[in-house]
Amino acid sequence: MVREKFWGLLEYKPQWTLTARGWLLILVVGLGVIGFFVSYIYSFLAYSNPVKNADALIVEGWIADEQIKEAMIEFEQGNYKILITTGLPIYKGSHLTKYKNFAELAAATLDVLGFDRNKLAAVPTNKSNLKRTVSSAVSLQQWISSSDLEIQSINIYTSSTHSRRSLLIFKRVLEPKIKVGVISSKPVDYNYKKWWKSSAGVKSIISETVAYFYTLFLGII
Repeated sequence: MVREKFWGLLEYKPQWTLTARGWLLILVVGLGVIGFFVSYIYSFLAYSNPVKNADALIVEGWIADEQIKEAMIEFEQGNYKILITTGLPIYKGSHLTKYKNFAELAAATLDVLGFDRNKLAAVPTNKSNLKRTVSSAVSLQQWISSSDLEIQSINIYTSSTHSRRSLLIFKRVLEPKIKVGVISSKPVDYNYKKWWKSSAGVKSIISETVAYFYTLFLGII
């Protein structure tokens, strides 16, 4: 390798550099990765894998009212013993409602919709740290342990892209004692088939992708 020095201040070093063909290859590969991400990331995150004949249907209380209606239909069509709502404290609008957490708010919504109160339970959590789904799962575990119900399997009913992460967390908290499945409800604020065309869809995909892989590799417990 030839090097030329100029008064000890500058030095010439021959080096490899990308050709036009090389840059084209990188561009094609990059576009392929982006295309794959756009096409399959929603179906990866919005994952459904319910347990057949599960004992309980767990509804994450923060989901939209329309999704709560769908959870009612799921309960009626399934062979569940009880529907349990979970959720953390409500921080916005709490002064305007008597319900101080999403678990009780969702249960009250189900009650208004005509759901059987004898088959309904609200399991709120008072913990408000960043591990919100973990807190809900732990509170559910404690409630089941202290109840007289024999619950050996559950299905979590949650919203779209949050489902795979919910399944991961609830499995880590409850299994192997309780088998866990998940049911993903379609989002109500954007078209999931064209999620990249709305800010709500992009925000949901990016935040849940980061959160899922953070939980997967860095752990939660």
